[in-house]
Amino acid sequence: MKKISFLDIKKKLDSQSINVYANIHDQEMFHGIKSIANASNNDLSFFSNVKYLDMLSTCKAKACIITKNYEKYLPNYCKSIIVKDPYLVFANLIELFDIDKNISNGRISKFSSIDTSAKINENVQIDNYSSIGCKAIIGNNVIIGSNSIIGPKVIIGDNSIINDNVTIINAIINKNCQIKSGARIGHSGFGFEEKSKKKIRHIGNVIIEKNSTIGSNTAIDRAVFESTFIGEFSQIDNLVQIAHNVVIGKHAIIAAQVGIAGSTVIGNFVKIGGQAGISGHLKIGNNVTIAAKSGVTKNILDDSVVAGFPAKDINLWKREVINLGKKL
Repeated sequence: MKKISFLDIKKKLDSQSINVYANIHDQEMFHGIKSIANASNNDLSFFSNVKYLDMLSTCKAKACIITKNYEKYLPNYCKSIIVKDPYLVFANLIELFDIDKNISNGRISKFSSIDTSAKINENVQIDNYSSIGCKAIIGNNVIIGSNSIIGPKVIIGDNSIINDNVTIINAIINKNCQIKSGARIGHSGFGFEEKSKKKIRHIGNVIIEKNSTIGSNTAIDRAVFESTFIGEFSQIDNLVQIAHNVVIGKHAIIAAQVGIAGSTVIGNFVKIGGQAGISGHLKIGNNVTIAAKSGVTKNILDDSVVAGFPAKDINLWKREVINLGKKL
């Protein structure tokens, strides 16, 4: 962490159109941003979960990001920084304090392999033993870690980060994306004719829209035709399987070990809990929440919250679980 002034904090939040109310001098310095339990007298902290309300009175931080209705629980020495959404503010400010923020060093390792037809734009970092295929396009300020493979004609957008041991083929990765270690993007999916078991050739690609993150050891298969698609601002956790021709809307949140079968279409602002499974050729609406370990076998309407196997309205599922418990 590094020292940050309150003026820097205000500028950062103002750039995101976030209003702040605090009686703190612009030159007041903060040495770090930490949890309520671990903050010291030079740190900034934040309060966003009522489960930790009893810890506020003993918070040692110099200041706390908090909503107006909980300000009264802070000790006198801890100044309040009043905002509407403390967790959103925390997510923005931790970038200021991060001394390990990934910024391209502009160096291309002599141990990397780059095809002469590939286009490498400005300030690109390519680490040891990575390879860039023919006619690939690597955007400005991109970082590619060690032992990664960027296949022929792949496009990596500006400011994207490709971590170590990643393979990307038959894909377009748009700007400001992060692909974490071990991810496999653009390989052929699981498809064959059932009787003869003849493999079905995949000739499509994968498109990942801007500002999305793909977790470690996640696999996203190329489409049979057209594109497997991940919408912008989507956050996909580790060990997720996304099959061929799946379409996922913007702002998706998908937790670890989720499996999505082929040709399913998922709407915007969907949240999928860990280890949930979704059958193929389904339509999942906008703003849907799927609880962890659910098994989705039918279409789901907009704004639904489902759980269980087969997945159903979560309130119905809870009643069934309670009734079952009474019978046991």
